[in-house]
Amino acid sequence: MTGKVLQMVDKILSAFEDWTLFISVFIALIALFFNVIFRYGFNYTLAWSEELVREVIIYTTFVGCCAAVKNRSMIKIDASVQLFPRLKKPLTYFSNLMVLVFSVMMMVYGWQMAELQARTFQKTLILKIPLVYLYAILPLTGVLMFIRTVQVIYEDYCRFSDNDGTTGPQ
Repeated sequence: MTGKVLQMVDKILSAFEDWTLFISVFIALIALFFNVIFRYGFNYTLAWSEELVREVIIYTTFVGCCAAVKNRSMIKIDASVQLFPRLKKPLTYFSNLMVLVFSVMMMVYGWQMAELQARTFQKTLILKIPLVYLYAILPLTGVLMFIRTVQVIYEDYCRFSDNDGTTGPQ
């Protein structure tokens, strides 16, 4: 039962991550393309395209972190696991626990930062996008990373349970 729910959540989150990353990068690419055409063809610079690309880079970095958790592509040092293979299981759980702690911190502090931006009504300089929309990516990423880490922990639990000779949860 738990596995099916996590698979459904995985499909939904994967679609969200893939499509938002694709659309945002595509829009940034088009903006940069037109900026290059205007800059070298007409000697005119589109200032808004540079701001848009900066915001897209920020957004894709945070959403990409969620995809990295899913694909187990987070930066880690595995020398101790290679030297002491018995530490693989506890270090894997410890690493996942630290990602959970980090994601909770992103939710809490990201919410506070977004709330501050909502109270002060600050906007970006050129596009006039309310900064609360940009800062809202922090708690959203925290939630997505938390869900992805729970999925990874469940997969690890099932894998380690199968390796121990016991049967994992169904």
